[in-house]
Parts: sequence; C-alpha cells; structure tokens
Amino acid sequence: MAALIIWMASLYNRRLKTFLEDAGRWFLRSGIRSPEGGVARYYRSDLQKNVPVSTEITGYAVSALSYLHSITGDAAYRDAAMESARFLANEAWDATAHTFPFEIHSNLAYFFDVGIIARGLLSTGAEEFRPRVRDAAMSLAFDFIGDGAFHPIVTLPDKQPLPYEPQWSRSPGCHQLKSALAWLGVGDEHAARMFDAALASALATHESFLPGDADPNRVMDRLHPYCYFLEALLYRPGCAGVIAKGIESVGALLREISPSFERSDVCAQLLRVRLVAHHLGAVGLDETAAAEEAARVAQYQARSEDARLGGGFWFGRKGGEMLPYMNPVSTAFSLQALALWERHRAGDWRFDLAQLI
Repeated sequence: MAALIIWMASLYNRRLKTFLEDAGRWFLRSGIRSPEGGVARYYRSDLQKNVPVSTEITGYAVSALSYLHSITGDAAYRDAAMESARFLANEAWDATAHTFPFEIHSNLAYFFDVGIIARGLLSTGAEEFRPRVRDAAMSLAFDFIGDGAFHPIVTLPDKQPLPYEPQWSRSPGCHQLKSALAWLGVGDEHAARMFDAALASALATHESFLPGDADPNRVMDRLHPYCYFLEALLYRPGCAGVIAKGIESVGALLREISPSFERSDVCAQLLRVRLVAHHLGAVGLDETAAAEEAARVAQYQARSEDARLGGGFWFGRKGGEMLPYMNPVSTAFSLQALALWERHRAGDWRFDLAQLI
C-alpha cells in the first residue's frame, strides 16, 4: 500500500509539473508579453500576429505568473510578474485621468479592467504597488459611480459614462463583483463597505443575467461573466445557496450549448468555483461533473513546437473547429483549474482565495 501511495504521488507530481511547465513556458517565451511587460489580448494563429497590449489582460497575466511562482518556486515567474506589474503601475497608469485606461493612450476606462489590474498588482505581494492599488480603488469608487450601479465604461479624461448597450461588458451587472474584490484587497473598512454595496446590488440583480439572450452563442459568452460573479461570491460563505444554484445553471447551459460553441475559460471557471466552494465547505462537489470539466479544459492546451502556441490554451471551438485565438486569460484560468483539480484528486489541497486569478 505504501508503494502504491508513493507511485500515485509521483504520477500526480509529474502530471502537474508537465502542464504547468508548458503553460508557464508559453507565458514567458511565446511573445505574448512585450519586452516592456505588457501582454497582448490574444495571439491570432490564422494571422500569425498578436493583437494590441491590453491593460486588463496584463493584470490577469500578473496574477497568473504570481500563482505559478507560488506553486513552483521558479524565480522566472516572479521576475516576469514584477516586470509586468511595474509596466502597469508606471507605464499604463494615466496620471492625468488618474485611472487605468482600456489600452495605452485609450480614451476609455472600464470599471472591470481597473479592478482586475489592481488585483494583479496585489497578487505580487509587493509593497511598492500598494499606493497604485489604492489609487485604482479610488478610481473605482468615484469615477464609475452611477444611480444605484457602477458605470461599466467612462470616457477619458472627462469621466463621462458611455450609454449602456445590451452587450454584457457595456452594461452594469453582477459580473462587476469580481472587479469590486479590489476593494477588499485594500484592507480598509471604507473600501470593504464599497464591496458590500456592490455585493448587495449583484445579489439583487443576478437572476436576470442568465440566459440573457435568445442566441445560444451569446449565452455561452454570458456564462463567462456570470462565473465572475460566482468567483467573487466565494469570499462570502453566507452566499452558498446562490453559488450552488449558479454552479447548476452554468453547468447545464455549458453542456447544452457546447456541441455548437464552447469556451475554455467557462469550463475552467466553473471547475474552479466547484472545487473552491467544496473545499470552503460551502457546496458539495459533484465529482463526475468536475472530472468531465477537467477533461474539457485539458483538451484546449496546445501541443506544438511553435513557441507562439505550445503550452497555451485556445479560447474555444465552434462547430467542432478550434478558434484561432491563443488566449492569455484562457491559459491563466485553465492552468489554475487543472492545478486545483490535480491537488484535489491527490488529497493535497492548498489554496488561498487571494490566489484566485
């Protein structure tokens, strides 16, 4: 029996090391990160080019690199995380508008992006970024405040809200709660109250978010931000009932729509929420569903000698065909989801909510 346990532990370590090394190599060597540290929104394999650097995506990449460093101890991830974080704190910050723009020199700022960037800076644990995190939290609190909601987008430098549109990213909604987690990271009671206000609003409105559209493809797209809402609820164990119903709804819609369109990030987000909620004692784990979702996630990791692709995770597939987007966010969520799945299966669960990418 002892020999079997040792063999299983060795197998678990090899499997975990392989897909993490491949994904980490993609972040470090694929060219998705610019020499300055900014990260492109995605790589177009059909055009063989990166789209422009995104401040939000760079924030996610910093969180992913920090997570990789925390579980591997590889200093290369720490160095890359700090480099990209400094790019955000210094180069990406618009000192005139006092916020983070959508892209460098953009005349728009998104509530969601600002919070994600702040969480990326917090993930490094470096004190040098605390002042910029506080600046970002102030921007969230004052630049986007509306009548009972937070505006999703404002113009720069005048901070005027854009008219809302049906597209989820251009409307206020429960998905904004994940960005609002930045207020909890500040460690200030006033900022924490801002999160609680956002939580109350999200809980009051989330039931209308899904399915939210008659087009199944758009419903699949909406599962992604709804999972943001569920991720943020993990910080409030008293919301276990909402999390449980949300897991059930997302899982059902994912499986219904996936034959025609599936997003890898949705699969990964759902798996993460299942696992974390289970280990927090909030929601019991459906092992069969979790195993299926882990298999879905794993199929999106590219096996290629092309450094621009190998180890990264594709965005998704339509009609059985892989879409040509090698995506940093899909890669970040997927590597974390698979790492947590492997640790759960090995009985080696170690995870702090602050590590949630």
